[in-house]
Amino acid sequence: MTEEIEAEDTHLNNYTYREFDWDSKQQGLLLSSFFYGYIVTQIPGGWLAPYVGAAKLFGFGILATALATLFTPVIARAGLEALIAVRILEGLFEGVTFPAMHALWSNWAPPMERSRLATIGYSGNYVGTVVAMITCGFLAEHAGWESVFYVYGVVGVIWCSIWLYTVKESPALDKNISSEERNYIESSIGVLEEKGSTPWRSILMSFPVWAIIAAHFSENWGFYTLLTQLPTFLSDVTKFKLDKTGFMAAIPYLAMAVAVQGGGLLADLLRTRFNVSTTWVRKLFTCSAFIGQTVFMLATAFTFSPTVAVAFLTLAVGFGGFAWAGFSVNHLDIAPKYASLLMGLSNTFATIPGIISPGLTGIIVQDKEAESWHIVFYISAAIYLLGGIFYLIFASGERQKWACAADEIEMA
Repeated sequence: MTEEIEAEDTHLNNYTYREFDWDSKQQGLLLSSFFYGYIVTQIPGGWLAPYVGAAKLFGFGILATALATLFTPVIARAGLEALIAVRILEGLFEGVTFPAMHALWSNWAPPMERSRLATIGYSGNYVGTVVAMITCGFLAEHAGWESVFYVYGVVGVIWCSIWLYTVKESPALDKNISSEERNYIESSIGVLEEKGSTPWRSILMSFPVWAIIAAHFSENWGFYTLLTQLPTFLSDVTKFKLDKTGFMAAIPYLAMAVAVQGGGLLADLLRTRFNVSTTWVRKLFTCSAFIGQTVFMLATAFTFSPTVAVAFLTLAVGFGGFAWAGFSVNHLDIAPKYASLLMGLSNTFATIPGIISPGLTGIIVQDKEAESWHIVFYISAAIYLLGGIFYLIFASGERQKWACAADEIEMA
């Protein structure tokens, strides 16, 4: 949208112009505006999901975003302020999605299969990023930037129709599930009693909860920084064209999609076959991922080769996939009854990087020099390291007393 366009005037002189002449600060504000809405609906989404239906909440949240995407080209030409308003609105609708997914997993995922089931589902987030980065550059280059929004808006509407028709709230409501599978899932999970009043004081005083929040914040800082700024980094430092940047920028997220699924499988294997405690599995995957991300984020800051930069960033982002077998399913370990609410709480804090990081990066790299980008990577590496230390000390994989039913507490 902000790329220079070649044109020819009435005197046959060539010149270039930008349809949307936004500077780096304005671009940073636009990129972060989505998260202004996204942060607002995290906790309400986590609270609503068990009552209105997690599958419905998720499906209609995505549907509303897809419809807004279809109208984005028209709204963009109305001005930057109008486009920012739509981005905020999209964030409001998208904010319910992750809490809703955790509510669904609490009804569908047997405890010893949570890691691999949840990570398989969440890996779609990164597969989608790969597809978007590759196709968006191609579409923008050859069919105009508007085509990106039309194509993905239509795809989103079609997908939501399939989701709302197919996905049910629990095994008991799914007519297509076999009785054997239904019995297995329900007997593994047990009966989740009605929540009643939410133990907010216990939740907010729980160090395992804050460990998840710290890890989620740290991972998202690096993820949002790369998601929103990696194409710009490659363009500024390596002078890659938009279509090449789209492909190169997608490589790290392909690695993460693979690592997310591999991490989930390995985590459950350690728990079931080798009897490693859930606590240590969550700590191992989260902390080792953060260490790897710290090392390769810093390494990226010292290279000027596009190939080496992409290789290091691929390793950094790929390591992040293993973290999702740690902290991202940890809500289901410590409080399955409140998993959607805890995901909403942790994702509220984890959305702050999406608001701060793009704007901060836009301020830091106004000169588009490699040295300025070094600072961006230093900040991300430091946050990874601090988040990993906090999680190592305070995380737990055991169900907390405030999340147990009364009869479970008496038996304990």
